[in-house]
Amino acid sequence: MCTDWKRMDSKWQARWAEEGEFEANPDDRPKKFITVAYPYPNSPQHIGHGRTYTLADVHARFMRMQGNNVLFPMGFHYTGTPILGMARRIERHDDRLIENLEKLYGVPADIIPQFADPVKIADYFHEEIKSGMLEMGYSIDWRREFTTIDPAYQAFIRWQIQRLHSRGLVVQGSHPVGWCPRDQNPVSQHDTLGDVEPDFTEYVLVKFTVDDYVVPTATLRPETLFGVVNLWVNPELTYEKVLVDGQKWLVSDDCAYKLGFLGRTVSRTGQIRGADLVGRTAIMPHTKKPVPILPAAFVEGRTGTGMVMSVPAHAPFDFVALENAKASDDTRVAELASHIDHVPIIQSPEYGMTSARHEVLARGITKQDDPRLEEATKAVYGKEFYSGKLLSNTGDFAGMRVETAKDAVAEWLAGIGHAETMLELTNAPVRCRCGAQCVVKMLDDQWFLNYGDADWKESAIKCLESMSILPAEIRGEFEYVVGWLRHRACARQHGLGTRLPMDKDWIVESLSDSVIYMAYYVLSRFVNDGTLVPEAVSDAFLDHVFLGYGDAGSISQSTGIPADTIRAIRNEFEYFYPVDSRHSGRDLVPNHLTFFVLNHTAIFPSDLWPRQIVVNGSVLMKGSKMSKSMGNIIPLRDAVRKYGADPIRLAIIISAELLQDADFDPDSISGLQCKLEEMLAESAFYATASPYAGPTGAEDRWLVAQLQALVDDVTAALEMMRLREALHHILYDFEAKIAWFRRRAAAKGRTDTAPVLRHVLCTRIMMLSPFAPHAAEEMWESLGNSDMVSRAAWPVHQDTNRQDLLAEALLSDIISDIRSILRITRREKADSIYIYTAGRTYYAAYLKITRMILHGDTDMRQVMKNLVADPESVQIKKNPKFVQKAIKSILSTPLHLREAVAESELFSEASFLRDELALMIRTEFDASDVRIFSADDEAPDDPGDKARHAMPFRPAIFVK
Repeated sequence: MCTDWKRMDSKWQARWAEEGEFEANPDDRPKKFITVAYPYPNSPQHIGHGRTYTLADVHARFMRMQGNNVLFPMGFHYTGTPILGMARRIERHDDRLIENLEKLYGVPADIIPQFADPVKIADYFHEEIKSGMLEMGYSIDWRREFTTIDPAYQAFIRWQIQRLHSRGLVVQGSHPVGWCPRDQNPVSQHDTLGDVEPDFTEYVLVKFTVDDYVVPTATLRPETLFGVVNLWVNPELTYEKVLVDGQKWLVSDDCAYKLGFLGRTVSRTGQIRGADLVGRTAIMPHTKKPVPILPAAFVEGRTGTGMVMSVPAHAPFDFVALENAKASDDTRVAELASHIDHVPIIQSPEYGMTSARHEVLARGITKQDDPRLEEATKAVYGKEFYSGKLLSNTGDFAGMRVETAKDAVAEWLAGIGHAETMLELTNAPVRCRCGAQCVVKMLDDQWFLNYGDADWKESAIKCLESMSILPAEIRGEFEYVVGWLRHRACARQHGLGTRLPMDKDWIVESLSDSVIYMAYYVLSRFVNDGTLVPEAVSDAFLDHVFLGYGDAGSISQSTGIPADTIRAIRNEFEYFYPVDSRHSGRDLVPNHLTFFVLNHTAIFPSDLWPRQIVVNGSVLMKGSKMSKSMGNIIPLRDAVRKYGADPIRLAIIISAELLQDADFDPDSISGLQCKLEEMLAESAFYATASPYAGPTGAEDRWLVAQLQALVDDVTAALEMMRLREALHHILYDFEAKIAWFRRRAAAKGRTDTAPVLRHVLCTRIMMLSPFAPHAAEEMWESLGNSDMVSRAAWPVHQDTNRQDLLAEALLSDIISDIRSILRITRREKADSIYIYTAGRTYYAAYLKITRMILHGDTDMRQVMKNLVADPESVQIKKNPKFVQKAIKSILSTPLHLREAVAESELFSEASFLRDELALMIRTEFDASDVRIFSADDEAPDDPGDKARHAMPFRPAIFVK
């Protein structure tokens, strides 16, 4: 079968659109409001983007089939500087960007010059992304589409900022931010190449002196000052002589550059080679003791100041560098180093006083460029920080724990004028999307969201506690982010977006205008159809719609919006809000998703706080991270054109569970296409089958019971967003059940199985519909259904007799055991097969033991005591080995079968097997003589002396 995926996709997408299938309006059904992070239109979406949106769409479709009125809308995030940076690169005729646009993204050459206007870029890729979403079959209510530069949306953002400002949660002051020197703007995750969130580290600059110059050394461990024996410089660097706020410093060129962004007045006055500093003497800040300056290759100008204080007793890099210096070919360096001893100042349980030596020698490190030095440094720092104490040679700090001494020493040094602080990017290098390398800047008069407010944090924690977070293990990450958040820049002076209402020189930055936009989806439908004029969207109107303040009549008079329209919008908001499920990628936990929680708690009452967050991992391409440089990015629309929407959807879902990184392998798609084509062919085959009227045999009852178990398993998996598990159940796991049913039916010579198999197929198609909606609709139609499967009710739990599962498991186990006996005895067939089942007494005891085990009684003595106390099972005391074997057998049985045993009543295994097993054994093993006995039978034929080994649900078998 060769499927025309494009034809099938277009057919059903057109029908969904024609019938307004996914347009959600308030009605009498329970609602579900599902949102996913709206895209930033600076490029087409690729396979990686498709994961988050596909997962959200599966969730929306599943909820819709469960009878909910599902609102699943979409907007487009124009705000920010990345598009502005692209426009500037187009103006500069950036060949690399233009080549990517043409070859990777397929932008026509004659369109690209228009991209000098940033809005043209956003508009182009907006339509490109939307087309991809339509082609993927996402069940979106497109009536609610908007962009973040729409006038009505900007009024909504101004309202949000003013409400936060009125509560003192938007403040102005001087604070550090990640900064793009070229764009002259703060940067956050969405502004950087690779979507890296700038993170800060605070170094302590300990001030040594050389002649009349300050030599500041950057350290994260100021308490180790007492163990300093020398300073390190890189002889290959040229150091800058600079005036920093009027004080003469020696620092690297990079440090001089970065200090200028930190509120310092910096002027360069000269230079000196690092090699010329080697052999000079530096003066310790607190003791005025001289220490030599020695060369070290590990010292970098890009980090800190380009000068490093040496503590070889407690710093692995210093330990190795000092050993290298002692063995240097430069006799002057070797001579100076030979007189230097380690000065231990910290004692810890793990190392005693030789931490650096211990870690370096344990790893066999001899060179400064050995990457294992980073591991050794982390190990020393971690252990000494939490369990180390300062020794007596540290003066007033003797006996103090390192974790306390670190800040105490820094404060003491700053107090006597021998230390300052300097902020660095922890995760440098970070590059703006314009290509410039970012720095830390101390901004004056910057506007910030005060996420450090204690009451605000408390509300956010309450919200998180009330929410469902999937997967559950991600919850701790949210709590951690809320804990460390402090001030967050919420405005910038360049880019697309909304002017700050209280300071028009600033524009609300891209993350700060994208945290409660879900509420705007209620308004956008009325704006888009012309019912609501953007100019009429006032603060009073928004206060009423979102918070219930004021009355529709008075607001109508002040805005000109008809009162009935105001009531309709307010009613729609009350119906759909709060957000029931918010989907996004894990990379947004440290910012957008946590801000989403915080801002909701600051603006809305607790009954409107979000109810669930669903977080997913990223997508790899054949095990590697997708990137332009590796050439492994596949635009989503290209993939759909090549493989079809549903195979792509399934490939994205089936390779990993929610938080895992999905490994997308195009080579695996053909297998998924084949699986869908098999089901399409089955649908055509069973199109004329009679309706299912109920089971006609034990195998039918078993298959229907297994189908119910499938429904239960898939439903439970989907409710927890374990989509890979659910899809495996639907597509693959059930095939073995159908194969067993066919074997059973064939053994009986049945020709009437089509109705029950059609029933099974229909149920599987309904459950497949959220995952592969186009193929499922095609299958559903092939089976003769007039309505769409997307409108079908999700299969619900129906009680089945679990004894049917138990009986069939017994049958399957016997067939498997006979096959094993033949294999072990190296026979191809059996002439006679004897089956011996346990008697009623042992069967009754087995049921009692099973029930005891399910109640937690697994101790042999307690089980035996309970059996002997019951008159019906007292005689079992004569056979304690049976009880022992029974406990072992039950504990090895799957829980669902154990529960089925506990629920079952006495039934004759022998009678069941005579009815169901004999024909199958003859078919499977070509056995001419099949005999089935019960221990309750008088004098059963037992040529192999096997009957005495029979256990309930584990008959004894003799093959002759």
